[in-house]
Amino acid sequence: MRKVPAWRAPAGRGTWRPAAAVSLLAVAAALTASGSPASGSTATPVPAPRAVLAAPDAPAARALPPQAADRHATPVRAPDPAKAVRGALDALGPHAGRYTLAVQDLDTGARAVYGARTGTYDTASIVKVDILAALLLRGERDGAALTAVQRQWASAMIRSSDNEATDRLWSVLGGPQALDRANGTLGLGATTAGGWGTWGLTQTTAADQLTLLRAVFAEDSPLSGESRRYVASLMGAIVPGQDWGVTAAGPGAPRVLKNGWLMRSRTKLWDVNSIGVVERDGHRLLLSVLTADQPTREDGIALVEQAASAAVRALVETSPPTA
Repeated sequence: MRKVPAWRAPAGRGTWRPAAAVSLLAVAAALTASGSPASGSTATPVPAPRAVLAAPDAPAARALPPQAADRHATPVRAPDPAKAVRGALDALGPHAGRYTLAVQDLDTGARAVYGARTGTYDTASIVKVDILAALLLRGERDGAALTAVQRQWASAMIRSSDNEATDRLWSVLGGPQALDRANGTLGLGATTAGGWGTWGLTQTTAADQLTLLRAVFAEDSPLSGESRRYVASLMGAIVPGQDWGVTAAGPGAPRVLKNGWLMRSRTKLWDVNSIGVVERDGHRLLLSVLTADQPTREDGIALVEQAASAAVRALVETSPPTA
């Protein structure tokens, strides 16, 4: 037999190495294991799987990022305090005469006015707070504090609603023109002073009385802190028997208020009014209720307290929580 010469790599291309042969054998084994037909096999090759495309009208669902989901969510409206108060007072049903109400939460700023189109009202004795505020405002401007005697009159005017003390201070103030000037500074734009002998017939609105209360109990006031504290101290010391009214809306809380009542000589019907500060469920509120044409004083008191309680409850329930 003829001897076969040993294989040699062409010149310049390197020499055959055992490691290369081992690598080729490994590749061949891998191809055989992956399904390549063995020597003499007739197996049919399996075609490669094809990608399945989604139908154009059935796009795949995608999760929205949180910001996008928030934009598509239906907004939830905050309760409307004014609408809630109106609904609560309308639900009280028929009543004698007419009335109007204004309330504001000092903590949240929520506010409502009811009966604004029912006209102006006689102040009766609630004007006494206005007279005292006007005196203090002028004293601050002129640098002249109330005298000791004038302070005694002021105490009697507010705490026991003394009319003679009011007549004296009305004269000291300068009557209707002086009150109108002071009210211009205090912001009572819808209030007109009564005559020299008829200060109780001063015409006002519930919204204006709320403005007067803000001048006494809020810091953004033309009155100094000392003057505000003085008026508030008198309103917080009303004599027994005259402490009914708006504070019925805050049972158990301190009673800080001023009431007024007046029977009209021609009709024999009553004006019954109440203004003050109410505390309820952690909220501090300013409240004024004015009534006219009430059959009796007691009917007027009942209407004031019923309306005050319903309005304060509705406002507090729809106000944002206090800090």
